[in-house]
Amino acid sequence: MTKLSRRDFIKISAIGMGSLTMGQFLAACAQVLSTPPSPTINPIYPAPLTDTPFSPAINTLEASAVPPTETATPLRIPDLVVARGGEPEALVRQALAAIGGLEQFVPRGANVIVKPNICWPYPYQNAATTNPWVVGTLVKMSFEAGAASVRVMDYPFSDLSIKDVYTISGIKDQVEAAGGEMVYMPPHFKFVKTLIPNGIDLKQTEVYGDILKADVLINVPIAKTHSSTKLTLGMKNLMGVIWDRPMMHGNLGQRIADLTSLIQPRLTVMDAVRILVGGGPTGGGDLNNVKKMNTVIVSPDIVAVDSYATSLFGLQPSDIKYISAGAAMGLGRMDLNNLMIKEITVGT
Repeated sequence: MTKLSRRDFIKISAIGMGSLTMGQFLAACAQVLSTPPSPTINPIYPAPLTDTPFSPAINTLEASAVPPTETATPLRIPDLVVARGGEPEALVRQALAAIGGLEQFVPRGANVIVKPNICWPYPYQNAATTNPWVVGTLVKMSFEAGAASVRVMDYPFSDLSIKDVYTISGIKDQVEAAGGEMVYMPPHFKFVKTLIPNGIDLKQTEVYGDILKADVLINVPIAKTHSSTKLTLGMKNLMGVIWDRPMMHGNLGQRIADLTSLIQPRLTVMDAVRILVGGGPTGGGDLNNVKKMNTVIVSPDIVAVDSYATSLFGLQPSDIKYISAGAAMGLGRMDLNNLMIKEITVGT
């Protein structure tokens, strides 16, 4: 065996260390270059209707994070967008583009529910129900964003059949033309007794089960007056997903906020194309109660949307009890002066 000199030993050691370092480097590159897993959708499934209330988990659908770079400048997305002028589809599309695009809220493969106001058997001209072209555009755009399914539903107040109310409003035609599905919410067995963990006054209620299962809920109220709450806006529109609405009226403002703490839409799109300024919530079929505004208000913050909508009626957010209660519960912001609000004119 030949004895190594000190110089030969140093050379051999350097070669070995270099090989080890290169191997570690290549292994690290392989990890970086491997394809990251695609985001998955985890819908919530409610427990069956029993005497034991169901307490829902929090559904989080998040896109894969993109690591920041040293040279990238983050784009500030507005807290709320107001689009004015033009036709309903253009209003919706440009408002959503200004807030970052509907794909920011609707992941590919998501099961989407759109919840308009279809409470009364009136055509859209009477401003008692959500504008059908606003609803239809959201259905189309959800599919464009990659949604697997889009369903539209409400629980009407009417002696007519639900199908008749859906048809008279004009919403059924627009939804089906866009490829969506109209869902007729009863019977009662599909409503699930559900705990409201953060409720202050309302601690549980029966919620339509499909609402709890949805990956994405888009709330599409119409702005109008109301005899009990002054205005019915986004938060109050959520009453259309529960079975027992009369019990809400014991402490209506707080209970609407409590319900909102449970049912939190991914996005609220306020239809103010036509608003009902008198005789709400139906207007009595009198077109003198209708004011044409050609406006759409969009935000993921339901309290902010409702707060801004009060200005259409010459009111303040603090004038509406459920808005104040929602802000106090941390469900959103009513301090409009401290929000980034983008207002755009669509044109005709």
